[in-house]
Amino acid sequence: MSSEHDHKAHAQGLLIVISAPSGAGKTSLLRAAIEADEKLGFSVSYTTRPPRAGEVDGQHYHFVSHAQFQQRIAEDDFLEHAEVFGNLYGTSSSATRAALAAGQDLILEIDWQGARRIRAQVSNCVSIFILPPSLAELQRRLESRAQDALEVIQRRMAEAHAEMSHWEEYDYLVVNEDFDHATSQLGMIINAARLQRVQQAARLRELLRDLRIE
Repeated sequence: MSSEHDHKAHAQGLLIVISAPSGAGKTSLLRAAIEADEKLGFSVSYTTRPPRAGEVDGQHYHFVSHAQFQQRIAEDDFLEHAEVFGNLYGTSSSATRAALAAGQDLILEIDWQGARRIRAQVSNCVSIFILPPSLAELQRRLESRAQDALEVIQRRMAEAHAEMSHWEEYDYLVVNEDFDHATSQLGMIINAARLQRVQQAARLRELLRDLRIE
């Protein structure tokens, strides 16, 4: 007797685009989501900003010089790229498409500008926006980092308001008030996206054929 596993075929991976204002806690949420789901990978972006304490090249970002970044632009190797707080960030087209073609589900942490460009180019894309529970809590989180000057925090708050104004462009909204609850919601969204008809049709092609409903 055939099992469900026997009927599964290769499917294109999902690209899960996640945006949030600085201080909303998206990086911790994404780390928890990836640790809890072996099918998830992280799309490592390129940036010209220097690494922060604890960040590893090739794991958190590909840290490159301005000249190296410009060379990749010239080679048309970015799905999108943008300048944020004076630094350049970009998503490799070749690496992303290769991972998706291999069936890898990828999380891409990106701002609203990049998310808009990605959605225009990648059809199997699910977008999620992470909101803080309040502006007061957002400011408290930024201040608790103790790594930015007051004027930087004020600028980040202004940028956060601009970023959050694009929430309507996303498929899902998650409020990161309680970390465990927000992590659970993120996982539920990703699993629901995997069960979409288009995704399942590719995975279950043989089953649908056997059932004569393909």
